[in-house]
Amino acid sequence: MSLPPSSPSPSSSYVVRVAEDPADREACFAVRKEVFVGEQGVPEDIEYDAYDAGAVHVLAVREGVALGTGRLLYGEAAAAQNGGDRSVGSLGRLAVAKSARGLGVGAALVRAIEEAARARGLRAVDLHAQTHALGFYERLGYEAYGPEYLEAGIPHQAMRRAL
Repeated sequence: MSLPPSSPSPSSSYVVRVAEDPADREACFAVRKEVFVGEQGVPEDIEYDAYDAGAVHVLAVREGVALGTGRLLYGEAAAAQNGGDRSVGSLGRLAVAKSARGLGVGAALVRAIEEAARARGLRAVDLHAQTHALGFYERLGYEAYGPEYLEAGIPHQAMRRAL
């Protein structure tokens, strides 16, 4: 499945697309390594998982440089993350390179993941937000639920948005 490329804005000049080939996937993984492993200290052996193979990965790119990434899990993979509901997708591994923060890349990636979820007939998207990012997701229409918990040693909160 391919999303139409987003229209680059003059100030940011980036596009968000589904990562369709091995080079795109590697670019996604490189951004995740930079942000989660390098900046946040997440152990590399838990950053990449079996879900990566079947996930929809999205990639933000400017002039051939990867700016950010995220992934959508759906079907059984999402149900394993959200308590068993196959009609709810799971947004995860959202990461924006430090040099691209403040350009709207994160929001564009979330919207692209939501579009991929709609295309698969999903009714909602769940995510596990790092608590420092709750405001970001709330501005995009996500609502927190359940207790705060630790994931990879980082405080998180479950959130959901109906599509």
